[in-house]
Amino acid sequence: MNLQQLKYVIATAEAGSITKAAGQLFISQPSLSNAIKDLEAETGTVLFVRSRNGVTLTKEGMEFLGYARQVLQQMELLEDKYVVAQPRKTRFGVSTQHYTFTENAFVGLVQRFGQERYEFYFNEAGTHQILEDVKNRISDLGILYLSDENEAVLRKTMEEYGLEFIPLFSAKPHVFLQRNHPLAQKQTLKLAELEPYPRLNFVQGSYESSYYAEELFSTLPADKEIRINDRGAIVNFMLGLNAYTISSGIFPKYLHGDNIIAVSLDEPERMEIGYIHLEKQPLSELGAVYIRELKKYAPVES
Repeated sequence: MNLQQLKYVIATAEAGSITKAAGQLFISQPSLSNAIKDLEAETGTVLFVRSRNGVTLTKEGMEFLGYARQVLQQMELLEDKYVVAQPRKTRFGVSTQHYTFTENAFVGLVQRFGQERYEFYFNEAGTHQILEDVKNRISDLGILYLSDENEAVLRKTMEEYGLEFIPLFSAKPHVFLQRNHPLAQKQTLKLAELEPYPRLNFVQGSYESSYYAEELFSTLPADKEIRINDRGAIVNFMLGLNAYTISSGIFPKYLHGDNIIAVSLDEPERMEIGYIHLEKQPLSELGAVYIRELKKYAPVES
């Protein structure tokens, strides 16, 4: 095993195709394919599932990728310090459910600590992917919520992955609607009142279950349901279709003026929003700063 092979694995995983990765690396496709096969044979691990549409990482491949990134990052640090004598590159990564406030907090972090050389990683992802990212050290922290509905299953997965959940704040569920929605003038809403309207849920990939859903009450049947994977799209659907989604109620007005509002949902449930990290691994300086930035968005009621 050598550094070049690790670079090949990372490039292939990011490209999703051996042919595309070979072009980016300026080597032939057979050479790249053989290098990866040699590495798989040496480690006794199948890293990729090959198909006509490209390649995808296996579960073992995802774990290997996390370690490969760490090795190359450490090598870059050594080169910076002893070869090119450049300032140390600052690195920090976050994987999060689709919350606007987590992105805003990340911007605040970069503004405060964006030194001359840095490599920051911000990934909005499905719930299970967040757990995988932190377990495999792709991200330092993951942001998600626990509720009565999902807590038992998510805590079990966290225990298996060696992850710890730290609460940040508690939030009452809210319904996001466009300003001119027929229900927009209500002070509170019940789930039954939402039944005639399209419900918006974020896609969770291979883990489409209530335990990994980003929206509360996702197990309840809906005659009209749209699944999406982009936070920008969810706003457009709310504006154009009188659709709704259920979330924490934390949504800065400056993003869409007063076009989107949050109405309190009158149901017996709460969202405990927090961060996950590897057990027994203390927060880095950047991690602590990011958590402080997140806490600025805590609901006043909590």
